Amino acid sequence: MFQILNIVWFYDIFTNIKPYKFKIMTKKFYMNFSLLLISVLVLFSISVTKAQTEGTLTFTFTETVPGASKNVLAVWIVDNSGVFVKTKMRFWGGGTDDHLPSWVTNSAKNTVDAITGPTRTASTTPPAFGIKTVVWNGTDVSGITVPDGMYKIYVETAWSNPEPPHNQHSDIIDFAFDKSTETTHITPMGNTYFSDITIDWVPSTVFIETASQNNTVLVYPNPSQGLVNISFKKASFVTRILVENINGEVLHQENIDKIIANPMSLDLHQLSNGIYFIEILFADETNNFRTKVIINR
Repeated sequence: MFQILNIVWFYDIFTNIKPYKFKIMTKKFYMNFSLLLISVLVLFSISVTKAQTEGTLTFTFTETVPGASKNVLAVWIVDNSGVFVKTKMRFWGGGTDDHLPSWVTNSAKNTVDAITGPTRTASTTPPAFGIKTVVWNGTDVSGITVPDGMYKIYVETAWSNPEPPHNQHSDIIDFAFDKSTETTHITPMGNTYFSDITIDWVPSTVFIETASQNNTVLVYPNPSQGLVNISFKKASFVTRILVENINGEVLHQENIDKIIANPMSLDLHQLSNGIYFIEILFADETNNFRTKVIINR
């Protein structure tokens, strides 16, 4: 009975609406519906927008080619669709600039923020072969932090004895990694020429840096080649200084237990290239200081 009355009520309303009023109501309905649809689409687009986590990627590898004396190479990063993001290393010379064809095609020779130089030999720094490290801050060539997701880091190389034909390389290899809000440490497999590969992504959100007005700390230079300086704005009673890797293992420790007023130095030359954390413990434990430092020679 109630449903029948509802139907009669709606019928009476619509049969007594004047034509011009019905048009106005219809127009308002579509306007309101359109605004609702736009709002839903905006909220949906915001919800699917990927985070842009700031952080640091450290990529280390060893290249070994017995019998070769010269080497050209490029290291660059692409997104999951293969779109170029940034070059991080490129070494070649006037007579060897045809041996990195994949990098040229992908990057259009863009070297913004990259380590560059001529063909590598045994006497150059870094040398033709051995350990190499690149550091990426998660940005593109415009300095904008890229969205989180899967990325690849490529290494293309060409060496002498024998030198590859024109417009060809000797080898190319790539490694995938996840740029996210979580710390990532992977040691992917290499090949005949590449070994000891490590990839570390450390988001800035895991860095805890606290400093009160009485214990302001400055750690520099960063990146460092091994010698790290620590300055205090005011004299502070320091108990210990710890240096940890990204897994939380203490690799270096100094017991201080005294007031420090002047700058001091930490000799970390024994550590390999990578990301580390320096933690300074004060007598007042509420003001402990922790920061990231990159060793990159």
